Amino acid sequence: MAGFDDRSESTSATGYDFSPGAEIPLTGSSGGTVATHALASAAYRDRDVKDLLAANPDTKVKPPKLSLFEPNLGEAFSRAVQTRLLGGARKAIIQSFGSEPAVVVEHCLAATRIRKERDAHLTVVMLVSGLLFLPGVLLWLLVFQLRRSLAGAQNKRVGAFGVAAMVALGVLAVVFLLRLPLDGFWALYLRVMLVAPVLGWLWAKRICERYAKDLQGRWAGLLSGGGVGAKIPEAVPRTPGDAGAERIRLALQKLSAEQASNLVFYAGPKGILGMGTRWGSWQLAEELRPSDPAKDIDPFRSWDVVRAIQDRLRMLERSPLHTGGFPPPTIRHWVVSPIGEKATEVERREGQEVEAFRIKDFEIQRICDQQQFGSGDRHYLGVQFVLWDGQLVITMLITVTMLHHTLRIEVTGHALGPVHPLFTTKPKARTKEVSKSVRFWETKEVTLPLVETKEVVRLAARAPFTWYPPLLDFLGGKLTLPEPFGLRHTWADKPWRHRFMADDALRAATPVLRAVHAATIRLLEEKGCATQQFGTRSDVLSGLVQGVEPRHADVYDA
Repeated sequence: MAGFDDRSESTSATGYDFSPGAEIPLTGSSGGTVATHALASAAYRDRDVKDLLAANPDTKVKPPKLSLFEPNLGEAFSRAVQTRLLGGARKAIIQSFGSEPAVVVEHCLAATRIRKERDAHLTVVMLVSGLLFLPGVLLWLLVFQLRRSLAGAQNKRVGAFGVAAMVALGVLAVVFLLRLPLDGFWALYLRVMLVAPVLGWLWAKRICERYAKDLQGRWAGLLSGGGVGAKIPEAVPRTPGDAGAERIRLALQKLSAEQASNLVFYAGPKGILGMGTRWGSWQLAEELRPSDPAKDIDPFRSWDVVRAIQDRLRMLERSPLHTGGFPPPTIRHWVVSPIGEKATEVERREGQEVEAFRIKDFEIQRICDQQQFGSGDRHYLGVQFVLWDGQLVITMLITVTMLHHTLRIEVTGHALGPVHPLFTTKPKARTKEVSKSVRFWETKEVTLPLVETKEVVRLAARAPFTWYPPLLDFLGGKLTLPEPFGLRHTWADKPWRHRFMADDALRAATPVLRAVHAATIRLLEEKGCATQQFGTRSDVLSGLVQGVEPRHADVYDA
């Protein structure tokens, strides 16, 4: 059936690509690189995991049992995204319009692999200094855990009581070394026991700094546009029995198939998940009457009107003037399913009318013609513009309903804004302003070490447990993503705070509305309908749309 974006890939009912030679699924071309890379850069960040609460307050951070095992933002984000999007028992996800979720997941896998390599080296350090000098290592870890507990996991200044406790432990250690109650081998062992962890810390610091440079380089590269691609060899099966790699490959393929689904969900005041809230609505509703009273109207269906509108929308990118104009829009048929505002999950349809998460053509046409009143899913024709390299997604949805003798054409505008500024901040060198030694009334800026002492201790303490992530989740806490989850809409900001983005959203409404009205009136004329009332109403709406301002249409407070 014409008018649909057919796909000829060999897919199963679950949406997986089993074509020969498929290793890692290819991402589509509709995603924007800026939004995708901004989200992917979170996997390499070394900031506080609680910073994500500013981007979305619905994000939950489970507090750690021991703050020494607390993950940073990149570790927690990578772990949460991999589990949510690649987990075997995961729930359905929301499409990420304007970005490529598979690319983000690949970077999370790549960041995890880099950290595993680092942790393998740190584990060797812990084995050398931990097994041979375990009491000394435990004592030092106890000191740092006490410091973090008293001063806060990420606080740079220790409280007065914490300072007193650490000084007291230091004095006791010095006295213990100078006046040992033992002699011989045990006296030497006790002295080395306290010194060996310090040497291990110096070794671990060099390892941490080397990998920190790599992670920050990838973070900065993604945001500057010159970042290297994610390398995930663990997703490419090397032998027929490589079950782990095959599971990752199939999970990535399932993610790409679900991203291409044509079923979206309307969550009340939250709008269409993935497309944003509805900011404007225009309705053309008039009675159908024959233009010639002696003749009846030629019968037609809602689907015929939708097809006529679709053909006219394909001409949007053409203009009589030699200007930039509209970029090529994506015109698709959508099935919209209603869910509750506070729903924590969504369910995708299954059955003979669904293939690879996509509702088939005949079912879409049936919904368009028959499900216009009462319960059930609804059909919308959407024209979508992905602008600003994925930072702005404008979606105009058109629905056609015929009730008794009334034909109603409704056009609604949805806008999804840029990703939160948290994801677009580049790494900065850690500096501190101090007084000069001689001219103490003047100050200077000094560069601090790339990795702090407490960070080296944290990484070294976590390293031996990375082979079993659930244990780290129990000890250090974890990140719980908001539901229903979609990478793009979860971290989206409002587009109206950016002047040019707001202008683009407002300007797109008028040409789309006029194209819809022109196609409708032309079809009505062909079917022998009187179009005078439709034309008058269309002119009124054309005047109103020129002065339109964004409003909260979904909460009906306009």
